[in-house]
Amino acid sequence: MHSPALAIAGQFRQRHRWGLTALACYFVVLAVVRPLVLPGGVHFDGPQTFALGVVIPLTATFMYFLAIFSFGLSGDVAARQSLYPARMFTLPLTSSALAGWPMIFGSAAMMVLWLATRVLGVWPSDVAVPVLWPALLAASLLAWTQALTWMPYPLRGLRVIVTVLWLATIDAIVMVALNYKPSEAVMLLILAPHLPIAYFVARYAVARARRGDVPDWRVGFGRAEHSTTAPRTFSSAARAQVWFEWRHYGRSLPALVAMVLPFELSLLFVFRETPAIVMEIIVAVLLTPPFMAMFVAATRGSVTSFTTRRPMTAASLVAAKLQATLSSALAAWLLVLIATPVALMWSGTSAVLLDAMHRVVEAAGTPRAIAILWFAVVALVASTWKQLVQSLFIAMSGREWLVKASVLFALSLLGIVPPVAHWVLSDHHVRAAVWSAFPWILAFFVLLKTATAGWIAVRLHAKRILSDRALIEFAVAWDAIVLAVYGLLVWVFPNVIVRHYFLAFVAILAVPLVRIAAAPLALEANRHR
Repeated sequence: MHSPALAIAGQFRQRHRWGLTALACYFVVLAVVRPLVLPGGVHFDGPQTFALGVVIPLTATFMYFLAIFSFGLSGDVAARQSLYPARMFTLPLTSSALAGWPMIFGSAAMMVLWLATRVLGVWPSDVAVPVLWPALLAASLLAWTQALTWMPYPLRGLRVIVTVLWLATIDAIVMVALNYKPSEAVMLLILAPHLPIAYFVARYAVARARRGDVPDWRVGFGRAEHSTTAPRTFSSAARAQVWFEWRHYGRSLPALVAMVLPFELSLLFVFRETPAIVMEIIVAVLLTPPFMAMFVAATRGSVTSFTTRRPMTAASLVAAKLQATLSSALAAWLLVLIATPVALMWSGTSAVLLDAMHRVVEAAGTPRAIAILWFAVVALVASTWKQLVQSLFIAMSGREWLVKASVLFALSLLGIVPPVAHWVLSDHHVRAAVWSAFPWILAFFVLLKTATAGWIAVRLHAKRILSDRALIEFAVAWDAIVLAVYGLLVWVFPNVIVRHYFLAFVAILAVPLVRIAAAPLALEANRHR
């Protein structure tokens, strides 16, 4: 290579050539087909064409660029170390070049993406499409993602918190500005300073990571590297594995929740005079553990060969992970259930929650209101645990590309689902069709889930991964949980409101089965690769 720019560009071209080629082909096809479909340049109306022609491909491509240009597919985003590839630190380049050229290439890609989408996309005719500021916004979000993910952090998981909160702050500022209907020039003035500031932060981050400067606050919490205490002893290998899982992964979720919770609860003191916002804050607090659990589950990484060689069965290794994740979910919710009532009392906003609970009691009666409350608490805790374990079989497979592809797929869904849902809800014909077909859709997924579970059970038995007794006990326990959930749903929701077969489908789909059962099967296959 004759220049730093070409050297770094070659890194991106070599590692992501197929994805970039597919994206280029997509825009070429769109450029050829669109004049044939819309020869007069007429734009289709309605949210359906807007979602399918603009929002979905734009969001999916944005997430893809966000991942590749921030090197998010080459490391553990929850780790303390920088995500910038260490192999590139050996290049004979300055830290300014190492930080600057990926940011330039990424910003250029984001701007080209927006301009191509604006020219070739199918836009509603009543929408005044801006010219430049969305491109600058996308480049700014990418630049800050690069800067914040390349920075070393003193605690595991802190990168996720800082990045999400800062990007959400930028989005909130832009949304507030758009409410005043500013001109294109005003939006450019708001967004323009972000790129140079993000560059200086990224250069500082790369320089620190390059010299191995990774701060560690764990020593301050009594986790010194060279402890003088006697080594711990365990009664069995299973208990040792549970302790290991908790030490390395179990504390991530409670730590993340503990970081976000004070920020959320402090808003109760700010908006104590606005009951509607207080309720929204409470809902956000209750959704924080399952939301954070998605990030923790996505950043646990694949199982290494060191783990697969431990003298334990695949079932024992998976059971240790399930037990550690359950303890992690309970610890996170213990923080929420202790801190939230205290914050409500100190801020004087507990009356808002009590008033909402009184309305539920008046509408459903005291017994059903108590059942709904307990069901909501159990469902939230269970959903947090489910987020932690439902992708466990992907990590157990040991295939790093599958782990990263699942993260990218989940991020893409976050951008695809909202516009599709908006299209369904805004078109009454589509909404009616979906509602009529909804029981059949649920029945299909129930059939698919049970058939897949049966196939996995046969494979577990054939490979002697689980004994007959273990399979029967697992099936009985799952059936008991499903029946308990179904019985509670039937008692809370009478048949005149929701059909009982519909509640049965919901109970079957809500209780995890297939992905948990697939974890030991994936681990066993990983061991024999």
